Amino acid sequence: MAIKKKGERLSQAGKFSSVKCGGSVPMRHPLMRDALQQAALDPAIRSIDYLPTIPTVPSTWDVDAIVIERDGCRYYLDIVEARPRRTIAQRLMVAQALLDLGLRPLVRTESDVMREPRCTNARTVFEYASRPVDVGLRLQILGALTDDGAMPLGELLSRLRSHRDPVAAVMSLACNGVVELDLDSMPLGPRTVTRLRE
Repeated sequence: MAIKKKGERLSQAGKFSSVKCGGSVPMRHPLMRDALQQAALDPAIRSIDYLPTIPTVPSTWDVDAIVIERDGCRYYLDIVEARPRRTIAQRLMVAQALLDLGLRPLVRTESDVMREPRCTNARTVFEYASRPVDVGLRLQILGALTDDGAMPLGELLSRLRSHRDPVAAVMSLACNGVVELDLDSMPLGPRTVTRLRE
């Protein structure tokens, strides 16, 4: 979370978007991309939004806060290594303003964000984020998971008949919030548990 007077520009490492985002979320640090990809694939996280400013007395401050809704609570993402330099007074003022908005800090460190196999798995899945999925293949995937429930990825893939890459389709559907992949237990592979997202 950055803090500075309104009108100053944030340096950015790009923008992030997913179906959970209300729009593009600016990123000012490389760790943000990994953290946001993981959040977008986390079934407990319902939405990701960007809060650029908070009106305060006597002025408005750019806070550059990423707001995450998880388990019915709202948090602002606070990655320790991505914190910009700011004074103690600024830090306290913004923290209080965010608390006043009902936002609690969700503190993550670089080691949290880079933890394996989750980090590599999320990166791999997001390589397919913008891939289109044929309606027929989509129906096969959803039908198999609806009829038989959660299953290993290898079993799901063996059931699919298409001229298109079924792996790309499953990964794209995960990015679109349709299916869920277990990203924590093991590297992505045939035994990765796949299920419909609730």
